[in-house]
Parts: sequence; C-alpha cells; structure tokens
Amino acid sequence: MSTAWDSAMRTALRLAEGGPAGGVNPRVGCVLLDADGEVIAEGFHRGVGTPHAEVDALSRLPEGGARGATAVVTLEPCNHWGHTGPCSEALIEAGVARVVYGVDDPGHHSGGGAERLREAGVEVTGGVLADDIETFLGDWLTVARLGRPYIVLKWASSLDGRTAAADGTSKWITGAAARQRVHEQREASDAIVVGTGTVLADDPSLTARGDAGELLGTQPTPVVVGTRAIPNDAAVFRHPNPVVFEGTHDIEDVVADLHQRGFRRVYVEGGPTLASAFVAAGLVDEYAIYLAPTLLGGPHLALGSIDVETIGEQRRLRILDVERLGGDLYLRAVPVPPAPRIPADRTPSAQEG
Repeated sequence: MSTAWDSAMRTALRLAEGGPAGGVNPRVGCVLLDADGEVIAEGFHRGVGTPHAEVDALSRLPEGGARGATAVVTLEPCNHWGHTGPCSEALIEAGVARVVYGVDDPGHHSGGGAERLREAGVEVTGGVLADDIETFLGDWLTVARLGRPYIVLKWASSLDGRTAAADGTSKWITGAAARQRVHEQREASDAIVVGTGTVLADDPSLTARGDAGELLGTQPTPVVVGTRAIPNDAAVFRHPNPVVFEGTHDIEDVVADLHQRGFRRVYVEGGPTLASAFVAAGLVDEYAIYLAPTLLGGPHLALGSIDVETIGEQRRLRILDVERLGGDLYLRAVPVPPAPRIPADRTPSAQEG
C-alpha cells in the first residue's frame, strides 16, 4: 500500500503547487482514495479564506462518498478554527477511515490534527515523502517553526570565489541565462536585501525584470541594511515598492523586523560583508550560487569571515541541484546541521561502539 500512497502523495504535491506561493497559509494538496486505492477526488488550497485542501477534495464527492476512504494530504490536517473550520473534524464527519500525510503541522494553534483523528478512530500515518514536502514547504515551515523568514543567500562569482576584479568592477561576471534566473528568484521573494555598501558601489535597482528589461509582475520589497547614508538619486528609490531601511548592523534584529513586516521569503543579494554576517549568524536556509568559468584573483571574495577558525568548524552544505545556465553553473545548496559533539571526557560504551 505504501507504493500507492507514494504515488497519491506525489499527485497531492503536484496539486499543492497550484496554490499561491505567498501569503500566510501553506500550499497543500489532497487526494482521496477508495478501498481499492483508486483516486476518487482531488483538492488543493487556493489561499486565505478558501476551503483547505481536504475540504476542497471532499466537496467533489456526494454526501457519504468519502466513507471508508483514505485521505492522502501533504500536510497534517489542521485542528483549529480560523477562516475555515478544522480539517480534522471535516475528515471525521465525512467518515474517512485513514489519513496519510507528509509533514507534521508545526503551528501552535493549528497542529494536533493527527491526534484528534486517532481519538476518533481514524488510522493515521505520517512521514510519507516527508523530504520532498519539507523542501516544497521550506519557507512556510521555517516561518512556522522558527518565527523568522526563509532566507536565501545568493552570490555570483568566478571559479576562484571572486565577485569583482581587483579594481572593484563586477558587472557581467555571469551570462544572460544566469542573470535571468536571478531575476526569477527575485520575483519569487517577498524582499531583497542588500547592504549600504552595495548601494553605494553598484547603485542597483533591486527589481525583478524580464529578458527585455521589463518589470515582472511581482516585485520584492527592497531592504537596505546599514548606517551609511545613500544618495537621494539612488536607483533603489525608483523601485515600485517603498524601500525599507534597516539602520543597524545586527543581523538578528534585521531578520526579526522582516518577520514582523510579514516577509516570508527573503533574498539576500548584497555584498560579502552582509553575506558573511548572515552565514556567521546561522541564518541562511538556502544558497543560490552562480559560478562563472573565469578567474579573477584579487581581494574581492564572495565571503569574508564566517566564524570558522578550524576545519572542525567548517559549515558544510548539501548540494540539491547543479544546473548549467549557458556557460555558467548554478548550485542550489542547503546547510548540513552540525553533528552533535560528544564531550571529551565521555567514553562510548561497548554497546555504542
């Protein structure tokens, strides 16, 4: 049956992609299976105030049509009253016999649906395709679990790790295909963050643009971090969205304020000093690294100090994707959590060893 559940969960995940990427609610998909494992209904969540995925799927069936069915849903059914009622109660009332889900709902108010279902006699299985769903819901889960935005750190560099030539010039290190991917990633973000040094050196517009230079439909809010003044005629002031200034060098304060402003996905793009501060603070959830097949040498490194003094303190990454974009390489990676350390005075037992 697990194979059928995997297949149905992949369908539910595909359905979830139809929901809005932004906003406070997660993108969720649901598939209802009959006793023979055949799909009898599908649904997904279309945004705040609309039926949740489970209720959307149930609505496709006549009354009593879900009795004895299996509900396969990407996220644990919610257990609270918000704009809509609890999905756990809707499934119970519909007579569903089994619920299979991918990832636990970490919400303080919305979690607990699996327990409620079990109390009502519904068989519940969690963790199906959990890794895939964790990746898909990464930004929403980060906000729900950690109370801060999901942070993507981007840089473009030469193969020897330089972001500019010795004289500071940096334009067009990467080619057109890589630059367009960056604009797509900007469009998918709520905010784009740079430091005052980048604004003063490069005068970036911080907009998301198409191949012809036109503004894309969704624009990230520009955020400038630092205490230096920037010119009144800086390009960032012509951005469609008002600029947010963070007059501090405390990255944790910056992140907390971005969370308060409702930003869920943040794209950090500005300069090695700012990038290093985010890495050192352990506040990077995903790396978007663009490598050009060139060598520059010189002092302009992509990263500076990140509080790594010895090889044992290195910050390891897990590469999720490697893609060729024209002549350049794009690497998508996530941090590897550090292994727990065993105190030096603790000797492993024979059973452990």
